Amino acid sequence: MRKSAAPPIEVHGSARQPLGMPPVQFLRDYWQKRPLLVRQAFAGFEPPLQPDDLAGLACGDGVLARLITHDEQRGHWQVRTGPFGEDDFARTGNANWTLLVQDVDKWDADVARLLQHFSFLPNWRVDDIMVSYAEDGGGVGAHIDQYDVFLIQGLGQRHWAISTDPAAPWDFRPDVELKQLLHFTPTHEWLLGPGDMLYLPPGVPHDGIAVGAQCMTLSVGMRAPSEAELTGDLADYLAERLPDHRRYADPDLTPARHSGEIDGATLGRLRQSLPFAATFDDAMLLDWFGRFITRYRNAQVVAAPARPLSAAALASRLTTGATLLRHPWTRLAWSRSGSACTLYASGEAYPAPAPLAQALCAQPSVVLTTPPDAASAELLRALINAGHLSLRRPRR
Repeated sequence: MRKSAAPPIEVHGSARQPLGMPPVQFLRDYWQKRPLLVRQAFAGFEPPLQPDDLAGLACGDGVLARLITHDEQRGHWQVRTGPFGEDDFARTGNANWTLLVQDVDKWDADVARLLQHFSFLPNWRVDDIMVSYAEDGGGVGAHIDQYDVFLIQGLGQRHWAISTDPAAPWDFRPDVELKQLLHFTPTHEWLLGPGDMLYLPPGVPHDGIAVGAQCMTLSVGMRAPSEAELTGDLADYLAERLPDHRRYADPDLTPARHSGEIDGATLGRLRQSLPFAATFDDAMLLDWFGRFITRYRNAQVVAAPARPLSAAALASRLTTGATLLRHPWTRLAWSRSGSACTLYASGEAYPAPAPLAQALCAQPSVVLTTPPDAASAELLRALINAGHLSLRRPRR
């Protein structure tokens, strides 16, 4: 069976079809799947605002604006946030700088009217229209967005480079707050002029650089909440609406085999108590609950000692007969996940040998009958340096 050819990455738009195709075809073949360059999506495009208007907006209170400059010789990037004054723009020069202004559609009705061209998308999916103005060489560096974006060239020209290589690395530069890619090898490059539009789905590495003076790009960005944001908000929503009398309950409890263990029966009760716990695997549910329950209703926070113990100093004190004392405000629990064991102490998780985790949870003090092995010594050092345990040498 012959494999069908991939849809083209470059098409031509028209007044009737700015996407170069019906919306249903775009959504089927490109939306959240592959990039698309539409030449003359908006033929004869006239930008809805001028550079001076954008600069004036960036000087206003309550406007989210950034001014980004790039020193090519030193490879240095500087990011400043607004509001700005006229002097800020006077010092930028005529190359290698960019002004970014978010939510321009909320401030300018003419800019907002651009959104009518994207009415085939749910309006709650649209986030904002960001407008960028740049002089020659201006840009923000190669980066990745986690949302869909339509990049409409408004004034001047911009060189766009993207990578559609699925194996491209996502390592970021540690020295730049813009979260630029450390490595970027483009697979496609274009020069866009007024009226051209580039669509990028989430996760496509890209870099846009102004070519010549007065380059303005209008970016129609989509809302894309992370799963962490969705889960956190849903949890808050449910917590506000669940009655307080509904509590974790264990009427089927049997005598504990090991003190402090979060066992399989506990996991079963948690899945019954929590509305969305069915989506968690056992390891994730165990890790969350171990951290939560050892933090729950703690009236005080344990303080770390002023001087942490080194491994060598601790080894000389971990002798037979030494006593480990648990801090009275420290709560401990432990769990197994496969062959691994984890000890939880006041919301923190530590890999632990199971016998030591059991012993620490069982009694407020533990007397060492033999010198600990390397893994146990490292765990004890972490707990002592966090303030959860103190060490008493044996009496001579």
